[in-house]
Amino acid sequence: MSAPSNRALTTRDWNRRSVLRAALGLTAAGSLAACGGDNGRGGGSGSGTRLTQYFHAYGEAGTEQAVKRYAKAYDGADVSTQWITGTNFESKLFSALLTENAPDVFEFHPQIQLVKSGQVADLTELVEPVKDDFNPADIASHTIDGKIWGVRMIDDPQFFYYRKSLLADAGVEPPATLDELVEAAAKLTTDKVRGVFLGNSVTPVMNPLIWSTGADTLTDGNEIAYHTDAVAQGLTKLRSMFADGHLLLDAPADWWDPSALTQGLVAMQWCGMWAMPVIEEALGDDVGIIPFPASADGGRPAVVNGGWSMFVNAKSDHLDEAKEYVKWLWIDQKEHQEDWALSYGFHIPPRTSLAESAEKLRTGLAAEGVRLFNEFGHFDNPAWTQAMIVALEGVVADAVRKGGDPEAALDKADRTVGRELKKLFG
Repeated sequence: MSAPSNRALTTRDWNRRSVLRAALGLTAAGSLAACGGDNGRGGGSGSGTRLTQYFHAYGEAGTEQAVKRYAKAYDGADVSTQWITGTNFESKLFSALLTENAPDVFEFHPQIQLVKSGQVADLTELVEPVKDDFNPADIASHTIDGKIWGVRMIDDPQFFYYRKSLLADAGVEPPATLDELVEAAAKLTTDKVRGVFLGNSVTPVMNPLIWSTGADTLTDGNEIAYHTDAVAQGLTKLRSMFADGHLLLDAPADWWDPSALTQGLVAMQWCGMWAMPVIEEALGDDVGIIPFPASADGGRPAVVNGGWSMFVNAKSDHLDEAKEYVKWLWIDQKEHQEDWALSYGFHIPPRTSLAESAEKLRTGLAAEGVRLFNEFGHFDNPAWTQAMIVALEGVVADAVRKGGDPEAALDKADRTVGRELKKLFG
C-alpha cells in the first residue's frame, strides 16, 4: 500500500497491479506452500481460534509490518498473515482456495465468479450499518444479487503523471484529447527520453481508452459494449505511437513503479496515486497529473479506480470468527484504516468520513488526484472476468504491438467475452 516518500517503489516483489480487475476463476489445482517469511502470528489473548489472511506483497515499505501489527492487536483470534511475494498472487490465492489450507480471509477485487461458486461469504450484515459512510460506487461494485460480498480497504486512482519542465521545453500543453497525446508523445521524444510510458505491455490503458471514447466494457444488461468504431480508431492511434518509437518499451520496472518518470526515462507515465509521495520526493513541484484524455467526439477523460478489498472464505472452518475479524479491522478500527490508506503512500480511503478528514489529500497534487477520482473515475465491474481481461489484453497485443487490424482483434475478443457472458448469465 503506502510507502515512505523517500524510498522508490520496486518491482522485485511487487505485482500489485497485474491483472487487477478480476479473479482467475476457480480452476487452478495444487496447494500453496507457505510464503512471506514471518507468519505474523497474532499475540493477543485470543480465543484459541487461528485464522489465516492472505495479502499480496505491496511495494511500499512498511506495509507488511503494518498488516501484522493490526493482526497482533486483535484479541478475538490468533491471526497469521501470508505475505505472498512474486508475480502470481492471483494464481497462488485461487490454488490455495481449493485446498484444506485455504485462507480464512483474503484480499482481492469484486468478482462475480467468487459469488457464483460459493467461495465468498455474504458480508451484508457487517457493512450495512455503516454503508452510508462508504463511497457509493464501492458499495455498488461489491453488491451482487442484492448482497454485499466484500469490504473495500483502499481506492487507487490511476492517471498520467507528467514532467512540467519537459512539456514546457517542448512547447507542449498537457494533452486534453488522444490526438493531442499522440502529438505530445512525438514532440517529447528525444534521443534520451521517450514521450510516454503506458506500461511494457501497453495493456493498462485499454479500459481507459474504451471509457474515454464514451463506451464501456459491458452494458448494464451485461452485453458487449467495447466494440465500437471509436475504440478501433483509438487503438490505431496507440499503434502510431508504438510504431513511431514514441512509447517507452521494455522499461526496467513496469507501469506501477514510477521509476521510469523519476529517473528521467520518460516525460509522461501512466501510474497510480499510490506512487505520488515517491514522485513528489524525487521531482518536487515539477510534476502534474491528468486523466486519460478524451478519445472521440462525445467522449470524456477517464481515470481507473483500482483498489483492494477484503473477503471472507465462505468455506472456512471458522466462518463466524473470520467475519468478526474483518468487522473489527475494516469496519470498526478507523485508525488502522486511515493508517493503511495514508501512511505508506497515497490511497483514498473508501470511508467517506476518513476521506474527507484526510489532511494529506486536501492540498496540492493529492487534492487534484482526488478531484480526478471523483470526476472521471470508473470502478470495478464484478461481471468483467479474468478471461475477459485477457481477451482485451490480446486486442492490445494484436492491434498495437503487432500492428494487426483492430476490428479483427476486437472480433476475436468478442468470441471469448461472448462465451464468458453466456456462462455467467445464460
